[in-house]
Amino acid sequence: MQLPPIATTTVGSFPRPGWLATTERTQVAFRWDGERLSEAQDDATLLILREQQEIGLDLLTDGEQRRPHFINHVLAAWDGIDLAAPGVKSVYRRRTQERLVPRVVGRVKRRCGAVVEDLRFAKAHTHQPVKMAVPGPVTVVDSTLDEAYGDEVALAMDVAAAINAELLDLEAAGCDVLQIDEPAMTRYHEKVTGYGARALNRCLEGVRTPTIVHLCYGYPGVGGRQHEYEYPELLEQLMKTRISGFAVEFARSNYDPSLLSACRGRLVMFGCVDPGDSPPPPVAAVVERVRTALRYVEPANLMLAPDCGLMTITRGLARAKAKLLVEAARQLRQTL
Repeated sequence: MQLPPIATTTVGSFPRPGWLATTERTQVAFRWDGERLSEAQDDATLLILREQQEIGLDLLTDGEQRRPHFINHVLAAWDGIDLAAPGVKSVYRRRTQERLVPRVVGRVKRRCGAVVEDLRFAKAHTHQPVKMAVPGPVTVVDSTLDEAYGDEVALAMDVAAAINAELLDLEAAGCDVLQIDEPAMTRYHEKVTGYGARALNRCLEGVRTPTIVHLCYGYPGVGGRQHEYEYPELLEQLMKTRISGFAVEFARSNYDPSLLSACRGRLVMFGCVDPGDSPPPPVAAVVERVRTALRYVEPANLMLAPDCGLMTITRGLARAKAKLLVEAARQLRQTL
């Protein structure tokens, strides 16, 4: 895989076309089922791939058009998880709220591929590099109700083994960049120290493809902002792992990019555009934000992206924000 300096990409998700599904917050309800649904998802994926190419993004995703939820789509391919009869979890990513979540009812083990065929479909319809995302162990533990283990560390390590098998199959199928989504890591630094960094390393055993851990604070407009849990000590712990790089958000948080000095030599997927329902900022503002990051990250290691997925906004706004990344990168490359 050869990406240009200051490459452009997105976190993963794009809005679903209205003829495919309705989206409420982060929950997707498909309008079809059976063969009609598969055909509609194929069509939506082709549409999203074409739009990304026309916009000029360097590293594409499948837009996650087949996923009803960024975690459950993967959990459906594992044994030991009950998605049909969810349970109530009262504390979710350090928020005290009752949420219906999948139940862990037995030993977690990967039964079959979750997104491998999604990757193969995307690779068959574009010559550009493709990135695929899966949820990480700390987030899966936080997003499920354990009724089988009684031991969070043991559960996380079995989850990591299942993720590792998925990543190895994605690598074999030609995935160019692998992403592990870990929003829970940003809120549970003590769990990262206790077992999360070790579980992340287990995910990466034998993987040679570039890997990025997505350290966000959740989709925009879903719960309150939680940037009081800052990156520095988290990056310090994760720099001890095999991870190739970090997806971090700087648009919503307004953090000082100087903290990126902690991850020198690694890839940085730099969140520089708010993914929420807000107007695109002036390109000059994005260019200046990225120029500051370039003091700490080599251009060859820097990728521009929104802070998080784009699925919660309109298709037109998502296109505008993706185009903004491409234009900012174009201007910055001229100054290298």
